[in-house]
Amino acid sequence: MSIRAYVSHGGKMIWLLLIGFIAAAAASLLLLGKTIDLRFQRDVNRMVYNDNLDVLRGIKAQEGLLTDSLRRLMTATPGDAADQPYIVVSMADHQLWYKKGKEVLFNAPVATGSGKELVGGSEGQWRFETPRGRLTVQAKDENPAWVPPDWHYVEQARKKGLGIVHLSSGQEIPTGDGVITTSGGEVVKRLNNGQIINLGEAKEGHEIVAGGNIIVPPYGTTQRRYMGVLGTRRLELGDGYGIHGTDEPQTIGQSVSHGCVRMRNEDIEKLYPMVPVGTPVYIY
Repeated sequence: MSIRAYVSHGGKMIWLLLIGFIAAAAASLLLLGKTIDLRFQRDVNRMVYNDNLDVLRGIKAQEGLLTDSLRRLMTATPGDAADQPYIVVSMADHQLWYKKGKEVLFNAPVATGSGKELVGGSEGQWRFETPRGRLTVQAKDENPAWVPPDWHYVEQARKKGLGIVHLSSGQEIPTGDGVITTSGGEVVKRLNNGQIINLGEAKEGHEIVAGGNIIVPPYGTTQRRYMGVLGTRRLELGDGYGIHGTDEPQTIGQSVSHGCVRMRNEDIEKLYPMVPVGTPVYIY
């Protein structure tokens, strides 16, 4: 074979290898896209089947892990970080810093997600992780109410060896001496003699129980609103996550929450007026 023919043959081989590499890369990306799409469809179908918004929040949180990197964002927007105060949370150190550039404006210990998983059978499946990446303070609340997701009732039922029954608006659940139902935005007990008993405000660990089951109140009822659990202040981060106070200050410094960042009430009360809506929050 002549030198010219050899060079020509070599060029064709390199060209063919390059085409093959491009084709293989394209096929890999297509396969990855199909896999992500199938996983997304699976999770959405699971959400619809269980009528559970927490699954959707989980999907969003997982997608945040795929598309958002704290390290990339921190290096890509140094100008923004220098001009605008921001919050940094270290889950490993259980610390929160409110900073402007390199200056630390405020620092306090925190509690973060436990990472534990709760499987509730047909009720759903949850992993209690604090989302990593870049979030934003979307709203602020004083004396916030906690509206427990379904996992709270599954968790309480597991602790007490009870079942779960969901109460719909207007539905009646027999209790032997009457029924549990709803009236005017309240969960009430109507006795067989017609007397109506308001079951009062909800308290964590003191859920409504009937016939060996914990009754899950409908959204919008007083019994689905827990006061004090989130402490005195909350910075909302979206998708059900937040930085808030707690009624269990002994948990600060540990990985024990269901995903939110907890602070002692006296610390969140100091941080709260300093942080405007729109403040970036970097969690790693």
